[in-house]
Amino acid sequence: MIRGAYEQLRNAGVFTGFGDEWIRVGGVKYAADGSASERTMRMSTPYVGTDDHGILTMTQQEIHDRVEDAHRNNWQVGIHANGDVTIDMVLQAYERVLKQWPHPDRRHRIEHCSLVNPGLLQRIKSAGVFPTPFWTYIYYHGEKWSQYGDEKMRWMFAHRSFLDYGITVPGASDYGPGPFEPLMAIQSMVTRRDYRGREWGPNQKVTLDEALRIATINGAYASFEEKSKGSIIAGKYADFVMLEKDPHDVDPNAIKDIRVVRTAVGGTMAHSVA
Repeated sequence: MIRGAYEQLRNAGVFTGFGDEWIRVGGVKYAADGSASERTMRMSTPYVGTDDHGILTMTQQEIHDRVEDAHRNNWQVGIHANGDVTIDMVLQAYERVLKQWPHPDRRHRIEHCSLVNPGLLQRIKSAGVFPTPFWTYIYYHGEKWSQYGDEKMRWMFAHRSFLDYGITVPGASDYGPGPFEPLMAIQSMVTRRDYRGREWGPNQKVTLDEALRIATINGAYASFEEKSKGSIIAGKYADFVMLEKDPHDVDPNAIKDIRVVRTAVGGTMAHSVA
């Protein structure tokens, strides 16, 4: 949400969750550093073969000010922060407001949260913050990861680590810099292989069932929609797909090629192939 729109809504008494099942206000988003795919995110160590650490687009004080304003006006905040330096800055702001103005379930987010470490993971867990790492990037942007190096890739798009720390991690594509395709995302998270077959950060692999949960109920939870979406149970919207093959029965490197044969939205068939 652009800042002017946020301020107008805030001044009108609107906040996160306002609306109904047809149209509902989500969070307010800011961007604090560069890009993972364009290799401009702000890191504590440089890109391979350079002295370039990436860029910041907000100062620490700007992050504090924006987070405090939104938090105190009952908004969920999502801040674009890819590099470990920027993630630390965002966490400082979240930790500050949650200490001074406690809220049991605000679900502030770190959009992308690409490069983490054990200290950041523990702070994310302790603060109840939601990371939303890219889920198709390992596969789709494979030619770019050599500029980060193998050690950084052990801590990038760290779905395995988030799960191991007990963090409810959803998937995210940031479409259009990366494709949305959920089956490509599931394959990418399970295999950690790019489109050329090279493996990046294999320690961050998740199981197929874990990937399915990341793609469904975890995503719903990050947007306060877990009571209506994310799983197929009585009382929730009947949104689901039928696949040509069971992902458990195919080569993990071919998951993205499984055809979607039917799509239901709210229990009504919206797509079908012969």
